[in-house]
Amino acid sequence: MRNRFRRGDRDALGELYDEHAQVLYRYALRVTGDWAGAEDVVSATFLEAWRSREKLRPDGDSLRPWLLGIATNIMRRNARARRRREIALARVPERGSIPDFADDLVTHLADSEQLRAAHAALARLRRRDREVFTLVVWAGLDYAAAAEALGVPVGTVRSRLSRARTRLRELTGAEARATHAQGTPAGTERPPAAGNRAPATPAKPLPGRTVAPLLPQENHR
Repeated sequence: MRNRFRRGDRDALGELYDEHAQVLYRYALRVTGDWAGAEDVVSATFLEAWRSREKLRPDGDSLRPWLLGIATNIMRRNARARRRREIALARVPERGSIPDFADDLVTHLADSEQLRAAHAALARLRRRDREVFTLVVWAGLDYAAAAEALGVPVGTVRSRLSRARTRLRELTGAEARATHAQGTPAGTERPPAAGNRAPATPAKPLPGRTVAPLLPQENHR
């Protein structure tokens, strides 16, 4: 499949989508906490993969680490763009609050609080440590595959993951102590920022092959 994909075989693209889209979607959903945002990440990942297919090495095993690396870069760029928008909006004089009707829906999602708490803790990690943690723990990559996805040595993945786990244990302990002292349910002390509201899991199924129609029309190579 790798060589067929590199040559521009659209059937290979469809097969690649069928094999890896759900994994990419679950990974993006956990990182972004947003259904629509996760679907956008999946589409953007396959579009970027298609456009850069000639850069793909001809040898290797599964393309999943490569695709997850592309998805990670896309979410990284999206996060930077979102921060720039937030900074710009913060400079605009407030004209009164607009009700966010999504809050009413989120309160009815049974397990949203757990993912909210996870997002709150992960947000306090360094970006590089957070990316390693989500790829290994949430996306299920081994150290070598995560290293391939991020373009770093395996030893770097090990050290970043160890640091992330240590820090998360510290944050979890602090959260538990605060919850016990206040007598409130876990995850309610720090509501997530707008745009990062956590959906219920498991995720809704991702529609089949939604990327191919978006590809530019071109001849097979």
